[in-house]
Amino acid sequence: MFYEPKDGHGLPHNPFNAVVTPRPIGWISTRGADGSDNLAPYSFFNAVAYVPPQVMFASTSAKDDRGDTKDSVANIRETGVFTVNIVEYAMRDAMNRTSGPWGREVNEFADAGIDKAQCETINCGYVSGAPAALECRMTQIVKIEGEHNFVVFGEVTGVHLRDDCIIDGMFDVTTFQPVARLGYKDYSAVREVFSLTRPEE
Repeated sequence: MFYEPKDGHGLPHNPFNAVVTPRPIGWISTRGADGSDNLAPYSFFNAVAYVPPQVMFASTSAKDDRGDTKDSVANIRETGVFTVNIVEYAMRDAMNRTSGPWGREVNEFADAGIDKAQCETINCGYVSGAPAALECRMTQIVKIEGEHNFVVFGEVTGVHLRDDCIIDGMFDVTTFQPVARLGYKDYSAVREVFSLTRPEE
């Protein structure tokens, strides 16, 4: 099968998200200029550089009460900071709850029953029980093709690691089983890992 996206795929559901998988989930917490907190998951998320450490996430839709975007990007425009919380399997239902199309007045931490802690290097909250959380200062917001498509880049200024996830000096993802986004309504959890040695090593 071959198709050009501009012509449609002819399948019952769009296969694009199922092709580019698995995708890590950035559970993005932000705080508006008015002090309101927001928490929402984004599966167009990844790390993009080591020095300095940098991450990105993309927002691809809008809400009526936020104009051309959603709460996360709107808050980052106001304050210039955000936190990436890593989603463990045990928190999959809470993460899913925060994906709802709630009004800007809804605090997803409270709505989903998630404990919140205060960041160290930025004025933002984070998921206190998360296996890891990355405090970030926004470096740029890039508008890409598509009416509501924005890519947010941030430099990591602080890193929280849950102590029980550090085994023999290494951050061990099998201790918490990170959740990854697949296509359609599907997700996966990382339960097995294997290592490969690069040719030059």
